[in-house]
Amino acid sequence: MRCRRLIAACLGLALAGATDAAPERSRAAGDTAAFVFANVSGPAAATEIPTPIPAAWQSFDRGEQSRLAVLLTDTDSSWLSLAHGLRTTGIPFRLTRDVKEALRHRVVMVYPTMSGRVLDAEAYAALSRFPDEGGTLIGVDVEGDALGKVFGFTTTAPSRARSRITFDAAHALSTGFTDAREQTIPFSNPRQGAAAFGSLGYVGATAPLAVYDDGSAAITERKTGKGSAIAIGIDLGFLFAIGYNNREEGVARDYANGFEPAIDVLLRLIGNIYRAGEPNAVTLHTVPQGKALTVLMTHDVDYTQSLANALAYARFEAEAGVPATYFVQTKYVRDWNDAVFFNDNGIALLKELAANDIEIGSHSVAHSMLFHQLPLGSGRERYPDYRPFVRSATRTDGATIFGELRVSRFLLEHFVGDGAVVSFRPGHLRNPYAAPQAMQAVGYRYSSSATANNSLTHLPFRLTYDRAGTAEVDVFEFPVGIEDEAAPRLLDRLPQAVALAGQLARYGGTLVVLIHPDITGHKLEFEKRFVAAVADRAWFGSMRAFGDFWAARDAVDVDIRMSDGLPQLHLHVDRAVPGLTLVLPSGHRAESVTPSSGTWRQDGTQLVIDLTAGDTIVRLRPTEGPP
Repeated sequence: MRCRRLIAACLGLALAGATDAAPERSRAAGDTAAFVFANVSGPAAATEIPTPIPAAWQSFDRGEQSRLAVLLTDTDSSWLSLAHGLRTTGIPFRLTRDVKEALRHRVVMVYPTMSGRVLDAEAYAALSRFPDEGGTLIGVDVEGDALGKVFGFTTTAPSRARSRITFDAAHALSTGFTDAREQTIPFSNPRQGAAAFGSLGYVGATAPLAVYDDGSAAITERKTGKGSAIAIGIDLGFLFAIGYNNREEGVARDYANGFEPAIDVLLRLIGNIYRAGEPNAVTLHTVPQGKALTVLMTHDVDYTQSLANALAYARFEAEAGVPATYFVQTKYVRDWNDAVFFNDNGIALLKELAANDIEIGSHSVAHSMLFHQLPLGSGRERYPDYRPFVRSATRTDGATIFGELRVSRFLLEHFVGDGAVVSFRPGHLRNPYAAPQAMQAVGYRYSSSATANNSLTHLPFRLTYDRAGTAEVDVFEFPVGIEDEAAPRLLDRLPQAVALAGQLARYGGTLVVLIHPDITGHKLEFEKRFVAAVADRAWFGSMRAFGDFWAARDAVDVDIRMSDGLPQLHLHVDRAVPGLTLVLPSGHRAESVTPSSGTWRQDGTQLVIDLTAGDTIVRLRPTEGPP
């Protein structure tokens, strides 16, 4: 994170122990002595990163007509990031290159561009007729004045100088965007010049759904009886890739501790369009057990007194029924950062901490400010020979990405012994491009290596090889929403934190809270008051517990098939998903679930089900209200 405590120590401020003051960290100019545990050595096996396999769009080409169809007009595009976004928000979709197959669906998105350059005459004509025939057509980067008649504009105006989109809050598709930061969202940083995000303005649009900061139309809608045509002037997948790959380059309005829902707003918009156009739309909710908000309490243990202080946090969390994740630095080398605390005394405290209902994750070995610049390493780094040494904020010797990941995980698993360590957070949230594939190769499954604001989303997402968006890795990112090092002090920011939780609860956001247990005092008091304030609407869990849920949810197939004139919800997943929540079509109720081995309940349009592995059929029936 931002290193307020480290900067204070560098200035020589003598700040005291375990109250409200941040502690001083000891310094060593050249002492490379390491604490060595007798008869402990490893890991033995080498780590290798497999060759990346580019994702294939064909793997997303399946599903019934009830899904959103995405007609892919260019495979050399950011379609994978778009797919990850749709998966995150729970919209069932199908990718296809076949226009006729796409038009079998009621809602069709044409991505990444819609024009005569990428469509033959027959496809162009069929798509143009689709809204008049009752379908919903979403065109991304719609080019050509002829298509203006379909979407309701006269011509287009490209630009790289635009940076904001403002929604018409009164429009039916955006009425849920009630916060000022939802009504106006950033998408580009024009200061990048020729490298800035390009956009299309739609000239001549009447009453657009959204406008750019220069006043031109960014999103248009033309109603045609039961159908509609919606034109979006930015490349959605490319914007999602900017956030998901931690490459926002100054787009975000804040680094952390604020509301930055740019990607979430656009995904919710697509969801609103999908539900308006597909009467049998069923989507996956983002929070387990039908709750409104996911809260992950996390702690970074990276200071000599933190393990001892962490026990007070863990005791409170156990009493409150709040499972938490403790990212522990395995600091066995005394250096510029701090003294050794991963030693016999530290292990005793760590085992006492782990005896609570918590998860132990890795917070690296060296906690270097330069983790994002380290070499990958050999994949054979082992304790006790691996001895990274931080000499200053700008110099770290002997450290590698593999060493930080491998050795810390090995030591934590060796001494805690309660199963695999699967969650990782780097010191200072330094995030190397090789981190996703390196984490997967070492055995991590869940990462918390970026802030939600820099990611432009308050929801988890899947990572890609080299943070480049072409090859998937089996690691999910859970970005940090609130951290404890910004001014003013954490307790004084309680109202803002509770307000952020309320903003996220309106659409099922995830709030990852990062608290360093370097002190107790006001930080522990903040956690107590924050938990009490959100307990009625939040699902609390460790990163591992929520990650297991999220990874399983990510693989759920959702389809509607008609049987005897009534819709049947067909679900398929390879592993169980307890507490899966689905949003049913308005005016429908679940009548039966087959097989009946899992429990289920319905509250309004939400169906909460303990989904078992395999196929599940939910028979739906219209209520007395409109279907």
